[in-house]
Amino acid sequence: MRKAVVVGGSNGIGLAIAKELVARDYYVNIVDLREPEEGILPKDRFAFIKSNLLDFDEELFQKLSGDLHIDFLMITAGFGRVAELENLHLAEVNNVLEVNSVAAIKIIRIFYDRIKNENPFYCGIMGSIAGLVSSPMFSVYAASKASVCRFVESVNIELEEAGCKNRILNVSPGSIKGTKFNGGSNDLTQTHDLAEQIVCRILAAEELFIPEYEKTFKGVIEQYTQDPHKYGLHSYEYKLKSGRVQNEKRVRIGYLSGTFDLFHVGHLNLLRRAKEQCDYLIVGVHKDASHKGKETFIPFEERLQIVGSCKYVDKAVQSCTEDSDAWELWHYTKLFVGSDYKGTERFLRYEKYFEDKDVQIVYFPYTEGTSSTQIRKTIIDKTNGTSK
Repeated sequence: MRKAVVVGGSNGIGLAIAKELVARDYYVNIVDLREPEEGILPKDRFAFIKSNLLDFDEELFQKLSGDLHIDFLMITAGFGRVAELENLHLAEVNNVLEVNSVAAIKIIRIFYDRIKNENPFYCGIMGSIAGLVSSPMFSVYAASKASVCRFVESVNIELEEAGCKNRILNVSPGSIKGTKFNGGSNDLTQTHDLAEQIVCRILAAEELFIPEYEKTFKGVIEQYTQDPHKYGLHSYEYKLKSGRVQNEKRVRIGYLSGTFDLFHVGHLNLLRRAKEQCDYLIVGVHKDASHKGKETFIPFEERLQIVGSCKYVDKAVQSCTEDSDAWELWHYTKLFVGSDYKGTERFLRYEKYFEDKDVQIVYFPYTEGTSSTQIRKTIIDKTNGTSK
C-alpha cells in the first residue's frame, strides 16, 4: 500500500491535499496538533499522529522516514498574522520561525535520504508569495517563508547536480480561500482544485508552483523586481486597507513558581504541561525553601541555571514573595499551580485579585511519582545512617 505523510493535514489546504491523496488510493499519515474534522476522510484510509512542531519529535519523523511504503511527503503546517513588528512578542517571533521554517527544514533533512534516491519520492512544502517579495506588516511570516523558498531552490540544485530526478515542490500561493488561516473556516469546495493541482505538480517533480501566477502574481513579482521600495509601500497601504491587520497583543504568557530543589522528572513534567498551555513560560525560582520550613540542597544560582536550561522554559527569574507581585512585572495570562493549593487562603486571595485582570489560574492535578520530599528524605536517611 502506498502511503503519504501530510504535516499539518488536519486543516485548510493540508486537509484538502490529504483528501486528494486518499482519492488516489494513498493511506495518509496526518501529523498535526488536532485531529481532522470527523467524516471528511474515511477512517480506514488515514492515521492521525499528534505532534507539536514547537516540541520537535525527531524520533517520530525518523520512524516515518524509515517506512518504505511512504513515498509522498507534504508539509503545510504554518501560521502567522498581519501585524507590525512592534506588536509581536519574542515568543511569537520564535514560534513562527520554528514552525514555518526550522521544523520544516528538519523534516526535509530527516527524509533526505529518501528524496536523494534513485527510487521516486514525491515531496512538497508550503512557501508563500510573501517569501518572494517584501511584505511589510507580515515581516516575520515573510522571513520564515523566504527561508523555505531559498532552501528548496538550493536543495533542488544539489539534487540535480547529484543526478537525482526527485525534486521538492515549493508551493507559494497568496491568500487561500477556504482555510482557517485568516480567520475563515475549512471549505473543501474552495480548496479542492488547488489541492489537486499541488498533488499533480508534486508527482510531476516540478520545483515551483505559484497559484494564479499568470492572472495575478506574475505582475506582482514584476512590480517588486522593478522597484522593491515602491512595491513595499504599496503592499503596506494595501494591508492597511484590507482589514486584516491584527496589531493586538496576543501571546499567552504563563507563570509558575517553585523551589525546584533536587530537580527531577516531576518538575520536568510540570514545566512541560505548563508550556503546552502557553506561548511563553516564565518560571520563578524561590531563593530558598524557608517558606516551607525546609533547607535546600542545591544553591539558588544553580537551581536558576538548571530551570532556565530546560527547553520548556523561556525565562527563569527569582520569584517574588507573592505570585500576584510577579504579575505586576510580567503581566502573565495564566498562573500554574498544583491542585493541592486550590481552596487555600492564599489562592482564594489570588482568585479575587485576578478577577479583573484576565488571568486564569490553572490547577494541575497532583500526580504520583518522584517528589523532592521523597528524595530529600532518602538523602537525609542515608546521610544519618552513614554518620552512625
